[in-house]
Amino acid sequence: MASMVAGCSGGIGSGGFGRALDRSDASEIDLNPDGRTRSSTIWDLFGNNDDPNVTVKVNKYIWNASLDVLNFMPVQAADPFTGVLVMGFGTPPGGGRAYRATVYVQDPALDARSLVLSLQTRSGPADPDTVRAVEDAILTRARQLRLRDDAL
Repeated sequence: MASMVAGCSGGIGSGGFGRALDRSDASEIDLNPDGRTRSSTIWDLFGNNDDPNVTVKVNKYIWNASLDVLNFMPVQAADPFTGVLVMGFGTPPGGGRAYRATVYVQDPALDARSLVLSLQTRSGPADPDTVRAVEDAILTRARQLRLRDDAL
C-alpha cells in the first residue's frame, strides 16, 4: 500500500499525472524486520510474496463458540482466514422458526466488537432482540472455552 502511495505522490505541478510510470517511479525505502533497508517497488504487489505459514487472524474462541451455538444450522461455507462463517437454514431445538446466519469474526481479540452476526428468517431479517441474544450466547460460550483452556 505504501508503494502505491509513493508511486502516486507527485502533485499536478510535478508531472506525476498524465505520464506513464516506469519501475523507478514507485520505489521507496523501508526496513526489513532485521533493521536493514530494502528497496521495494509497485511491482512487489504483483508478486506472490505471502508467507504460507501466516497464522489465522480471527479469535478461535469466538469461531468455535459460533459453531457450538449455531450447531442446529448446516455449515454452507467457512473461511477461517477471512473470518466468515455462512450457515444455512435450521430450526433451533424447541423452536418453530427456521433461521440462517452469517458470522464475521473480524479481530483476534476476545471482544464483542470482534463479532458481527447477521441472522435471517425465511421472511426477512430476524428480530434485533433475537440477534442480540444469539450474540450474547456466542460470546458467553467463547468466554467459557477460553476459561477451559486457561485451566489446562
